Amino acid sequence: MTRSAIVDRDAILDLVDQLRVAIPEEVRAAKRINSEGERIIEKAEEEASAIISRAQEQAAFLIGERGLLDLAEAEGRRIMDEARAQGEETRAGADDYALGLLETLESEVGKALAGVQKGIAVLDDRRAELAAAETEAAFDDGDDLDVDADANDIDEDDERPGYR
Repeated sequence: MTRSAIVDRDAILDLVDQLRVAIPEEVRAAKRINSEGERIIEKAEEEASAIISRAQEQAAFLIGERGLLDLAEAEGRRIMDEARAQGEETRAGADDYALGLLETLESEVGKALAGVQKGIAVLDDRRAELAAAETEAAFDDGDDLDVDADANDIDEDDERPGYR
């Protein structure tokens, strides 16, 4: 068998012309489809990039916000600790001051009490001296003593001599 065949030349040429006309149209359609696909892919990549960028910004904001929150809480704790320390220091200073004043007051009151006690003792001594002087003067003058001539008489109700 031979590989040759008889073909209608006009029919083949007509088919080739149709192919020439049809192929460029198909090629253009394929190029349009390919171009549209590339545009869609490019748009999808841009949207994906924008979404990723917004997500990264939001994540950074949230991380930053959390970091700020942590910093604010740490600063709050530091301020509270400092306030407590200052309060304790002030309280201790006030206690020391009050103790010093009370000790000084105790010393002054002790001195005043000693002065009062000394004054009472001086007055007691003067009274005793005055009473002794009056008693001595009474013995010397004999005015105040009513001595009964019968001092040795015994009263029936009282067994002591000279008393009525």
